[in-house]
Amino acid sequence: MGFSVAPGAYDRFMGRYAARLAPLLADAAGVAPEARVLDVGCGPGALTAELVRRTGAARVHAVDPEPAFVAAVRDRLPGVDARLGAAEDLPFADGSVDVALAQLVVPFLADPDRGLREMLRVTRDAGTLAACVWDHAGGTGPLVPFWDAVRDVDPGAVDEGAAPGAAAGDLLRRVRAAGGREAVESRLTVAVPWPSFDAWWEPCTLGVGPAGAYLAALGPDAAVRVRERCRAVLPDAPFTLRATAWCVVARA
Repeated sequence: MGFSVAPGAYDRFMGRYAARLAPLLADAAGVAPEARVLDVGCGPGALTAELVRRTGAARVHAVDPEPAFVAAVRDRLPGVDARLGAAEDLPFADGSVDVALAQLVVPFLADPDRGLREMLRVTRDAGTLAACVWDHAGGTGPLVPFWDAVRDVDPGAVDEGAAPGAAAGDLLRRVRAAGGREAVESRLTVAVPWPSFDAWWEPCTLGVGPAGAYLAALGPDAAVRVRERCRAVLPDAPFTLRATAWCVVARA
């Protein structure tokens, strides 16, 4: 899937967006200073860092299946309880947190519905589950320019529009089916400035996520065609890209 990468590679590819999205998700979840919180699929810690700012490290738990990401969170955010583990089998007791959050994670779980059920299991009664997924299906995710360019070069390419949670209402349906109560769907939008085309393009070459995996599998000539098509579809630099995620908040 393209997530067995160095933390710095993820930071450069998605970190600009994830860091801006994290406060919006924490706001939507109503994370309070006294809350005990869990970041599911924490990656190198964009959301984890926001939770630490709000509650203090001692109240923050984080889990990810990638050892390098867990090590990065432990190094960057001392005091956080960062554990190696999968969302589908969370290494936490029933009802042990007040708020469980998953930022940009659900589409990449082996079993997204089981992962959501696990998040509800570890959240106390009447606690909060909050998750968000980029609106790839609606064409407002951060990778729209990349996949638009890819389809111009390779019309048969499969983008991320069919990913779990990436279409309007899908994440909401999944959270309700998992047992989430009073579930509400909203949209979270961030704006990310880019100083140059090269600053935008270079992270795409690092092999991160489906986009990075697709590009890495191309031959050199095809990769150049995609790059130049991306250059054509993007605004002249410097430019700012807006990206929107579907967000669902529910009670356990």
